[in-house]
Amino acid sequence: MIRPFTIAAGALTLAAATIPATMVQAEADEAEESAFREAVKFGFTGEAIQGGVMIGDAPVGTRSLTFEGEAIPVDEDGKFIIAFNRDAGQAANLVATLDNGEMVRKFINIAPRKWQIEHVSINRRATTRSAAFLARRGPELEQIHAARAFHSGSKGWRQNFVWPAKGRISGQFGSQRIYNGDPGSYHSGIDIAAPTGTYYVAPADGVVTLAASSPFTLEGNLLMIDHGMGLNSAFLHSSEILVKEGQHVKRGEPIGRIGSTGSATGPHLHWSMKWNDARIDPILLTGPME
Repeated sequence: MIRPFTIAAGALTLAAATIPATMVQAEADEAEESAFREAVKFGFTGEAIQGGVMIGDAPVGTRSLTFEGEAIPVDEDGKFIIAFNRDAGQAANLVATLDNGEMVRKFINIAPRKWQIEHVSINRRATTRSAAFLARRGPELEQIHAARAFHSGSKGWRQNFVWPAKGRISGQFGSQRIYNGDPGSYHSGIDIAAPTGTYYVAPADGVVTLAASSPFTLEGNLLMIDHGMGLNSAFLHSSEILVKEGQHVKRGEPIGRIGSTGSATGPHLHWSMKWNDARIDPILLTGPME
């Protein structure tokens, strides 16, 4: 009576040793497959919204990346940045080409925003630029375009942005006037009202790409900073610029003083941001002012 029981116990012992090993291997295979699926996906932080910015993680093995058909750079660890213009459409297309030739696509749905629109029952005032203005404006625009085209390799785009100054928000990004059905230009940045001479700081690390030696006709004393990967900031109407072109600046470092130079009705800092050709809303990078 004892021997059969002993044999059965041995069989049970063998089964107990074999089945868990098989299950462990199956679980390991499943985990590896799941990890592979995750590796060929995009990851994002930020919000897909008009005027918004997103930081992405490219699929492992990404050789090249395009956004809406345009090539965009990818950092050493696979991170990249994309942004959506104030008037971006409903969707955008992101494509990664992997080392093995496989293409991974991501369709991004872009949320619309309700802009501050003011309807005015008057005709838009016609403006005639003088020959002297046009002669001066051309070289100014060339300097602005050159500053935006400069890529410094800065890593500021990866940081949490801070407000360059604190004060009353006197102008919202994207706001616009409609003159008897005729749309005027929308406001391209955010205005922070503060007394003349108030310091403002770099919202993130970067390299100075333009520091006007004399006031521009519209922007006044204009300062521009490249944060890397096509992301840049412009600060208008300064009473004084404290940094020089080519200088590396750190987040929180004083870079200028608020003023009312150029086309301004009072002292304020106009802060505008662009990623390549897309105009973006700075408040979506900083969060509300505290």
